[in-house]
Amino acid sequence: MGDIKFGAFLAPHHPIGENPFLQMRSDLDLVEHMDRLGFDEFWCGEHHSTGWEVIASPELFLAAAAERTHRIRLGTGVVSLPYHHPFMVAQRMVQLDYQSGGRVIFGSGPGALPSDAHTLGVDPMVLRDRQDEAMGVIRRLFEGGERFSYESEWFQLNEAKLQLLPLQKDMEFAVASMVSPSGMTLAGKHGAGVLSIGSTTKAGLQALPLQWSFAEESAAKHDRTVDRSTWRIVMSWHIAETREKAREQAKEGLFRHNNEYTVGTLAAGEGTIFKTPDEAVDVTAFSEDSVAVIGTPRDLVERIEKMIDVTGGFGTAIGFVHDWANRADTLNSWDLVARYVMPEVNGMLDNYRESNKFVIENRDTWMRAGAAIMSKIQENKRAAEAMQAAAGAGPAKTALSAPVRAKADAEEKAE
Repeated sequence: MGDIKFGAFLAPHHPIGENPFLQMRSDLDLVEHMDRLGFDEFWCGEHHSTGWEVIASPELFLAAAAERTHRIRLGTGVVSLPYHHPFMVAQRMVQLDYQSGGRVIFGSGPGALPSDAHTLGVDPMVLRDRQDEAMGVIRRLFEGGERFSYESEWFQLNEAKLQLLPLQKDMEFAVASMVSPSGMTLAGKHGAGVLSIGSTTKAGLQALPLQWSFAEESAAKHDRTVDRSTWRIVMSWHIAETREKAREQAKEGLFRHNNEYTVGTLAAGEGTIFKTPDEAVDVTAFSEDSVAVIGTPRDLVERIEKMIDVTGGFGTAIGFVHDWANRADTLNSWDLVARYVMPEVNGMLDNYRESNKFVIENRDTWMRAGAAIMSKIQENKRAAEAMQAAAGAGPAKTALSAPVRAKADAEEKAE
């Protein structure tokens, strides 16, 4: 299927009720766990309201994560650019790039929660234009060059230049994309990667087949290039050894997550309210329009294969971090993905299977080797007697496997 990377997206979505201090420590533990398991990327978002999404600064969180990890790349998923002066965002990303040893991906968005924009007094109608404007300014700052001034309706720069450029010579930019073409169009304009968050919804899945074409059209229009390897598809899953275990582990948390947050908070009550936890699993993971995988590693492999077909190809499968299951079962879910899904999707086991098949299908060759061992034993009287004694009554060759004995018998008759 090709080289598909794997990562995680932490909004976060944590039910209200747990000690916030312990929850944040748990989130950091998760990044460390995923680094050990060999995941490629970890993304963390910025939110300021709702009570469920409680990380206000992805840069601060990822700085702590950088000290606990060694190889996993760390993405801001995302910085809401209209809420910040672009120069300050650029400064923080440069510092994070150095503190992480050059592992940062700069992900940005317009701001996902209307309640955040309201609190900050920002008109939702200007959010996407401001993200676009800020991205251009930050890119210019990262490139160095001459000092420049810039005046906007919402920020100003006077003879600006970064005194320290990013550690990476070309820090990757990425933008969040939901259902509309706006995120993809912006990615094409700036030659950025994409984090498709809308793929966890029915509407988002239906929009996916056309999404990349918007990025390509925009890139061509602005003399930029985009690459599918930088397209990240966010998916929801909970994996266990059996479907039954996965259902039992995830159903109560999924039920609460949908009813209390996705519909009850974000959608203001407009949407499907599940009557039972089992109904939540059936609709979310086992219906014709399912948007998540609750099952085995094989189920997730098949879903990723399907997503590759639907999209025409992408670079990274990103798992949405949630609290559907308890901590132990959640960690086990990520462990199963690393052990069984990642190698299967990327063909890492193909040569193992070919080697095993080759040995099974060429037994006659290996029987000849066994016959050679038998021949040497028979040539040495003491060795033959010792083997006969160890095996009990009967000829010494009874200690060999049945196929080898048969081969030895056939060669003795031939002689």
